[in-house]
This record gives sequence, structure tokens and C-alpha cells, in this order.
Amino acid sequence: MRGLDFSSWQNLLVTVLGLVLVTLLGVGIRLLTQMTFQQRRERMNRQINERLRTLIAAYRTLGGSFTGDLSVDPAHKRDLRRRGLDETATEPMAALDLTAESASRSDRTRRIRDAVEAALSDIILLGTEDHVRLADRAVRELVAGHPVHTHDLVVSLRAFIREALDLDPIPADLAIPMQGPTRPAGAGGGRGGAKEDGSKGGGGGGMGGGGMGGDIGTGAEGPLQDPRHLA
Repeated sequence: MRGLDFSSWQNLLVTVLGLVLVTLLGVGIRLLTQMTFQQRRERMNRQINERLRTLIAAYRTLGGSFTGDLSVDPAHKRDLRRRGLDETATEPMAALDLTAESASRSDRTRRIRDAVEAALSDIILLGTEDHVRLADRAVRELVAGHPVHTHDLVVSLRAFIREALDLDPIPADLAIPMQGPTRPAGAGGGRGGAKEDGSKGGGGGGMGGGGMGGDIGTGAEGPLQDPRHLA
């Protein structure tokens, strides 16, 4: 109060203007600080949401199937071709098995492998330490040419995503079957359509090839509200 001078109206005006200036400066600093923290918080939320979307998509790819072959075949086209040549050399009648059904099966296996490799790459980039270790083990098995089971990684992803979304854990008394990679939808239908009608069969095959991509892309549409407990 010592700096305030009310002895004359000129001094009073200067004092009031000084108080207004100091008040505006304090409010401006406070607003700037709040905007800075809000922008940082929004940026972190966007990063968390993008991370969760990617991990949810990877979960759907690695654990979207409960039946059939739940392992990933790492064989490439050249390996399948070499395998077919070896079988033909040992059994001449094996050449009769090279039908459209076997070709469709090999193409489906290749697409599953490609989708799983992409999901493992995303997990190594954005997953927790436990996820990265499990994904690294799966990648090493694929590189070595061994069939890979992704169930352990799927269980770890499921627990992490449910915790991040503040959902209750899976009840311990449930015995959920083993989960495996999502099988591309419509691959068989596309082949069957090709037998009946060549033009329609081509369209069906195209939709079948994009079945897995469509599942992945729509796996986590929309903003995720208030994700917490992220490692």
C-alpha cells in the first residue's frame, strides 16, 4: 500500500492504471500458462488414443479367431512352390492336388502372415516392454521359419487395453479358448464366384482380399474417452 498515492486525481489515475496493467499482465500470464498445459494435455491424449487404436487393431489381427488353424505359417510363395515340387517329385499323383482350393489356401496363409507381420511391427513400435518381448519372440520364430502361436501376446494385449480403458478385468473363472490370427473373409467365396461367373468372381476376390484390412481399419473407430493406466 505504500506505493499507492491518492493525494491528487492525477496520482490516483496513474495508480489505477498501474493496478489495471498489473492485473491484465497477471491474467495474461495465467491464460498463457493454461493454454500451454491444455495443448500439451490434448497432444498427449491424441498420442494415447492413437496408440490404443493401433494396439486394438493389432489385437484384432492377432486374436480374431478361435477356431481352425491358430498358428501363423511363415512360408513364402517360393517355399510353397518348392514344397509342391518336392511333393510332385516324390509322388507323381500329387500334381493332381494343385487345384484352385489349394491355391486359395496358400494365398489365405500368405495374407494372414503379412497381416500378422504388420501387427507385430506396430506392437514393437508402440507396445509396452512385455508386448515388445513377446512380439520379438514371435518375429524370431517367423524369421526362423517356424509356425508361431500368438495367444500369449493376445492375452497380454487384451489385459493392457482393458486396463487402459478402465474396464473390469476378465473374470478368472472364465476359460477363454486360445485365440489366433484373423482369417481373411470372403477368400473362398471369391473363388467360388469365379467358377460360376468370371466377372463376379473377380469382384468377390477383391473384397475378400480387403476383408482383413477392413476389420483392422474399423477396429477402433471414434475417439477413446479418458484412457488411463498406460504404461
